[in-house]
Amino acid sequence: QVQLVESGGGLVQPGGSLGLSCAASGTSFSIHNMGWYRQAPGKQRELVAVMYSGAGTSYGDSVQGRFTISQDNSKNTAYLQMNSLKPEDTAVYFCRVVTIGSMLYWGQGTQVTVSS
Repeated sequence: QVQLVESGGGLVQPGGSLGLSCAASGTSFSIHNMGWYRQAPGKQRELVAVMYSGAGTSYGDSVQGRFTISQDNSKNTAYLQMNSLKPEDTAVYFCRVVTIGSMLYWGQGTQVTVSS
């Protein structure tokens, strides 16, 4: 079993920046990929960014060039730096981990609101 603890999020003005973090803990697991998804009211959950252990990153089209994902493998922690935020970035952001054994885990979600 893997537990995910997310932090960060909150209210920010358009054009501002915000950071999220997600720490994974548990016993006897290895991460295949770790990333962020988001879900706005009335919309489907969508990819924000994912980092593959040792094999690169992938970003959603709407955040490419504005958001950056990084990972501290020693701490099993992923970070999402969000710059040039827009009102349409407002959503609940969820951390997701996929283990080497193809088990999938979601965090509880953290609210990001971009508004003046």
